[in-house]
Amino acid sequence: MNYKLIISIAKSLLKARFRQTMIAAIGVTFSITMFIALLGFMTGLNDLLDGLILNRTPHIRLFNEIKPSVVQPVNLSTAYKGYYHIIHSIKSENSRQDIYNSQAVMQAIKADERVQGFAPKIVTQVFYNDGTVDITGVVNGIDPQAETRLFHFGDYIVSGSVIDMKNISNSIILGKALAERLNANLGDMVQIITVKGDRFPLKLVGLYQSGINDLDKTQGYVYFNTAQKLLGKSNTYFTDIQIKLKDLNEAPAVAKEYAKKFGTQAEDIQTANAQFETGSSVRTIISYSVGITLLIVAGFGIYNILNMMIYEKMDTIAILKATGFSGRDVKAIFIFIALSIGIVGGFLGLIFGFAFSAIIDEIPFHTPSLPTITTYPVNYKAVIYFIATAFSLITTYLAGLFPARKASKVDPVVIIRGK
Repeated sequence: MNYKLIISIAKSLLKARFRQTMIAAIGVTFSITMFIALLGFMTGLNDLLDGLILNRTPHIRLFNEIKPSVVQPVNLSTAYKGYYHIIHSIKSENSRQDIYNSQAVMQAIKADERVQGFAPKIVTQVFYNDGTVDITGVVNGIDPQAETRLFHFGDYIVSGSVIDMKNISNSIILGKALAERLNANLGDMVQIITVKGDRFPLKLVGLYQSGINDLDKTQGYVYFNTAQKLLGKSNTYFTDIQIKLKDLNEAPAVAKEYAKKFGTQAEDIQTANAQFETGSSVRTIISYSVGITLLIVAGFGIYNILNMMIYEKMDTIAILKATGFSGRDVKAIFIFIALSIGIVGGFLGLIFGFAFSAIIDEIPFHTPSLPTITTYPVNYKAVIYFIATAFSLITTYLAGLFPARKASKVDPVVIIRGK
């Protein structure tokens, strides 16, 4: 097979049908451009939504939940052994809310090679006093450095500094919506009343905006030492330990292991956000389905153009076969034409797709619910460009294969006799 001659003939056919060839190439270019722009935007949006949950949600949360005792006194009685026990109005047991022997638990977690990091936490209900009005809320005692490192806490501070919570004694960061309800500004003293009735003045050093307004109306954040003082507890008192693993998929198994090992409740991120993960998967499938559909439509355009070219070039094909070109040679000519359209259109599509994505990435996007986002999210992952390139070549090859097979079977005697 003389590849140089075949390429020369294919070029001549492309030039002879230049307008149709350009239309086919533009179709591929448009499909690749929209595929990259759509997938880049949709995966960027998915990453943004995933980040809102995954960045702030621990992979495993250890805590103690107040609940009725599993073993009741009647279960211990030998007189009623083997009976079905039906008990009404079971009261919760007087169990501790903090994690028992928390320092040893944290040391064991720190030594686990599967763990990327952990952040202890204290959660307690309080009242935020505004003159004669008490607003029900929650105070979270945290380690600001650990929370920022593992769960991007600092990214949601819209005023003030997260480190001031640790450096300034008896200070607090409030949800922005809660601060507005209290009419409190940075530097003001906020009155906190614990569930036991104790009153504590705390200095407002920052405003937090999570993007969930109902949450921001109730949340306050203090250094965990301050939370321990509010509750009158020792420096080993922690109600939660938030754990981030190196591999998110190990969370369910590790949570069960830790629950049994430390005698606490353990909730993994998959259980806590099952509905969210389903929504993210569905959005990804829809995005890829739409993008691939665009490429398939472009493939049909190439198929139709090559089919018309074969009908119009029957004489040329007959002459080629009559002069010694085999069916394999003719097939190679039309496949080369199809791949040329795919390569040129795909290359231009990659360029325009990247440019279009960059334009979307610069469009301003401001919303009070997402204070850290300033432009529309776009993902530039190389896998998107690789899929676009591979699928454009596969689509154009298949679109050219069937017409090429048809051309290779043309009988030159029948064509010439008809003429």
